[in-house]
Amino acid sequence: MLTDHRRGESDLVYRGGNWYLYATRDVPEPEPTHPTGGFFGVDLGIANIATTSDGAVHAGKHLNQVRHRNRRLRKRLQQKGTKSAKRLLRKVSGREKRFAADTNHRVSKTIVTEAQRTSRGIALEDLGGIRERVRLRKPQRVTLHSWSFAQLGTYIAYKAKRAGIPVTYVDPGYTSQQCSGCGHTSRKNRPDQATFVCTSCGFAEHADVNAARNIAARAVAGWAVSHAADDATEPTPARCG
Repeated sequence: MLTDHRRGESDLVYRGGNWYLYATRDVPEPEPTHPTGGFFGVDLGIANIATTSDGAVHAGKHLNQVRHRNRRLRKRLQQKGTKSAKRLLRKVSGREKRFAADTNHRVSKTIVTEAQRTSRGIALEDLGGIRERVRLRKPQRVTLHSWSFAQLGTYIAYKAKRAGIPVTYVDPGYTSQQCSGCGHTSRKNRPDQATFVCTSCGFAEHADVNAARNIAARAVAGWAVSHAADDATEPTPARCG
């Protein structure tokens, strides 16, 4: 890809005891394909950073353990305030960012590959302003503010674009409380964080998987409406007679 799409010069950089080669590529983007298989819903969350409508759960417990451990270490280093503590603090911060970016890259690649394999588009929640909207307990608020929601969403979007896979964003309202089986919406449908049991029809599922299915369903409906409007605005061919 560097041979065919390389742009400009490359930079060899020494940082943190390692050498890095920075090379820029200018790769032409394919036209988005029609999602003949429907949409692949992805629920972004705190306990699990990404859960799909197919039931795949990505990088929850381990990632949060790393973040909690690093948060405790940062707190101790900030309390010390020495020069050596500040140097170590910068090192820990950089290491955590690289770990999070690597995790997000791997998760986004898996999601896009599965969507491509099944000829589906990808549906995500519109998470604009999520930090101001959600109400959580303090430990969850810390995780919410420290986790890169935007980064994972960006990685999914650009990888999908490069593969010609359409990405659509849906209204996130009540996706976690709505039953993907019958559509009944109630706060009582969520007896705990991981469990969804519909109080109307009795449908039971992992809560994040249920939410991802709602996201996928909203994307299918939204896609149908938007493309019906596009078809209606297309000019009718002139008839000769």
